[in-house]
Amino acid sequence: MSTHDHRTPGSPAPVALGALAGAAMASYLGVALVGPWPVRFPRSPAPIWPALRRSLGVEDCTASGCGYALTFDDGPHAQGTPAVLEILARERVRATFFLVGEQLRRNPTLGREILAAGHGIALHCDRHRNLLRLTPWQVREDIARAQATIEDSTGHSPTLYRPPYGVLNASALRVAWARGWRTLLWTQWGRDWEARATPASIAARVTDGVHEGSVLLLHDADDYSARGSWRRTAAALPEVLETLAARGLQPVAP
Repeated sequence: MSTHDHRTPGSPAPVALGALAGAAMASYLGVALVGPWPVRFPRSPAPIWPALRRSLGVEDCTASGCGYALTFDDGPHAQGTPAVLEILARERVRATFFLVGEQLRRNPTLGREILAAGHGIALHCDRHRNLLRLTPWQVREDIARAQATIEDSTGHSPTLYRPPYGVLNASALRVAWARGWRTLLWTQWGRDWEARATPASIAARVTDGVHEGSVLLLHDADDYSARGSWRRTAAALPEVLETLAARGLQPVAP
């Protein structure tokens, strides 16, 4: 990670400003930033290397560098989110939920329930679309609508941002910088959205190589993934938490 604290509100670091032109060109060429690894998406000819991601202030570890942060994308979901909340309450573990505006409008009380249970909420998107396929004004509109929905539904202003698929472009980065948000990706994922995923495969993937400062990605919804995938995630969650506790790792806020 860069030594500059990109979590400080205000103007981005000079190195980030210097890299913005590269990000703009990357987004124009169809280049994606995905998790801690560069990954090719359809119509994406090349990946952005990790050094550029870090120079842009895009994070993939906890702010303290300690413990692990458990995060859930794509909710809230009428069945998946309550199932996950129940397990987290039983295990006394706190997580962060990256919310989708259209899903929160469908399930308007769940955002408040997440907060009431002591968890964090963050902004994912309004509609779950690859940002590389949107115009700059569509990106700005999507983020603004998601922010308004979260604030209106929960009374909470998000300070963490993660784009759909972990794919960023220059427009999204500018919005995050302007609002003083941290853009947080992940270090481990369970690939729990896949139809072939099982509770065992999810638990094994998301705990593989976890270390101090890791950010774990799971999903509490199936609106953008294999039908019923949240059930496998919920089934895997107790094993995930037990495995991490056995390694002496503590859950922390991102």
